[in-house]
Amino acid sequence: MHPLSIKDIRSSFINATRSETAKLTPPKNLETVDWQNLDFLGWRDEKMPLRGYLVVPGSQGPTGILLRAPEGGARRGRSVLCELCRDVYSKEDVLLWVARRSGQSGRDGNTVGTLICADFICSANVRREPPASEIHPDPAVVVQRQAGELRDRTEKFLGRVLQR
Repeated sequence: MHPLSIKDIRSSFINATRSETAKLTPPKNLETVDWQNLDFLGWRDEKMPLRGYLVVPGSQGPTGILLRAPEGGARRGRSVLCELCRDVYSKEDVLLWVARRSGQSGRDGNTVGTLICADFICSANVRREPPASEIHPDPAVVVQRQAGELRDRTEKFLGRVLQR
């Protein structure tokens, strides 16, 4: 992923109003982000913890999605798999993040949702090298495959938000 400025981020959103993008709190670590190891930029708004943001790189530039988490947070004692990274080893909470669709459909109240790691750590999850095994003797190949699958699933979710 290429480095993004706060201006790039604010102008990328497809399902948010100008006032919503103006109020967003950028990620704390924007200056120190390891852009080469990110498949998307995702973060929770520290001033509005039920709000999250996902910015996905694309051939036409970045595309941002404003997300909303459930009021009660994650249910305790229940294991849920993130739909984007599908990391079975992660102990992080997974939430049902909901996004308004883009365009008139979203203004009419239509939404889509998917299960995503609560703190958007999917890129780190897929880059964790698995132990070598007879099935996958080269962990780097597994990491590369998992990163590609993460990008594919993220694009599919983005496509669902764009559907009208």
